[in-house]
Amino acid sequence: MSYFIISLDSGTTSARAVLFDEAGEAVAIEQKEFEQIFPESGWVEHDPMEILEAQTEVLDALLALSVSSTKPVIALGITNQRETAVVWDRETGKPVYNAIVWQDKRTAEVCAELKSGGLGAYCKKATGLVLDPYFSGTKIQWILDKVEGARDRAERGELCFGTVDSWLLWNLTGGEIHATDVSNASRTLLYNIVDMCWDKHMLSVLNIPRAILPEVRESASVFGLHKGIPIAAIMGDQQSALFGGTCFTPGTAKNTYGTGCFMLMNTGSKISDTPSGLLNTVAWQIGGETTYALEGSVFVAGAALQWLRDGLGIIEKTSDSEEIARREAELHEDSSVIVVPAFAGLGTPYWDMNAKGSIMGLTRDTGAGAITRATLESLAYSSMDVLKAMQEDSGISLFTLQVDGGASANNYLMQFQADLLGVGIERPACVERTAAGVAYMAALTMGEKTLPELKTMRSIDSTFTPSKPVEWRETKSKLWEDAVNRVRTE
Repeated sequence: MSYFIISLDSGTTSARAVLFDEAGEAVAIEQKEFEQIFPESGWVEHDPMEILEAQTEVLDALLALSVSSTKPVIALGITNQRETAVVWDRETGKPVYNAIVWQDKRTAEVCAELKSGGLGAYCKKATGLVLDPYFSGTKIQWILDKVEGARDRAERGELCFGTVDSWLLWNLTGGEIHATDVSNASRTLLYNIVDMCWDKHMLSVLNIPRAILPEVRESASVFGLHKGIPIAAIMGDQQSALFGGTCFTPGTAKNTYGTGCFMLMNTGSKISDTPSGLLNTVAWQIGGETTYALEGSVFVAGAALQWLRDGLGIIEKTSDSEEIARREAELHEDSSVIVVPAFAGLGTPYWDMNAKGSIMGLTRDTGAGAITRATLESLAYSSMDVLKAMQEDSGISLFTLQVDGGASANNYLMQFQADLLGVGIERPACVERTAAGVAYMAALTMGEKTLPELKTMRSIDSTFTPSKPVEWRETKSKLWEDAVNRVRTE
């Protein structure tokens, strides 16, 4: 059967919709950026209505395009920025406050207090996460405490909380379905990944009423209908990218180079010990079987290139960084400039929410090109920290790392990453792995594909083989370690 599936890829800076055919090929893409709101230093917000409008607009564009084809759209899938919190009125559908984005740090003091109160060990064991403002729980608490009347209304069951997937699902189904999937629920600080249910103790400590939480379903589920089309899968963006990379077996891993960098390794039915500061998360749930993953999070990756473009104005397009870095490397092979882009603190393995970004190693002849190169290389350095932790905690030495996301198209970055890790890099022919993952899952839900069939749909565009000696790698690693230690506060 010939058909289309549309993935709604609701990211941090834009709403996207991708039209996939039955072979898993991306046939058409629509995208619309939305505003990033910074009310105070360290605060990051989005207008939920703007997200909804942008996402609806790109979806409608692809639905209109599909009308001219003989192929039907048999399903929709939703993948999304995960930890961003939205609270809205159950009756009117209006948000009570802006969406508080995963990058937001306003609840850092609350997290520090919870840590000092001894909650950290319980939180890690139950939810797989660390106490950090990155996650949704303390964001919900802030909204309920700071928005006038919100807590009383929440107690009466008048409000709904959701990550962006729930917000879109609720609206796309006309307010009929308030639900999420296990992969998104596992990123809230509120979901027990051992018992697979909302955790009563975490809800009590954060004073969050159970009544505002969505129903949690399997990733491969028919969640509802939009214009008669089944919404047949929901997955958090990083789990979707893992699935889209067909990392179906324990020990397989991927790294997504998006606004942040997120590396996940499939651990099967096992919740691994994580002494190196990695997270345990639910990857997906299919047919009652839960798959877990180890995750390392780098908060700022592609966002650092956007900073070069929008903040400093030293590049016109983020894609310009490839040629600039290549030219700089030819002129100055061993540059001393290191950028630590800790604009939202440091994630894995440091979890230092108070760290600030820094540029080090400047000399009189340092120019915009050197800073651009160092910023691009910081994505690889940050990912190196995560892979080291992942290999230590899992006991698995990777020979190949799958990559996806916008910045994975940068050949300079991919070769530098391979050299730095000493590991081969595989880039798929279609870098839309995040959108592809939830499309694959929807095809599975609809009975159109099996896991073995999905595995055969993955094709490789380029491989990057390490070309530098061990001594080079050790020298570079030491430079990065020294730079990171200078910005750490914990």
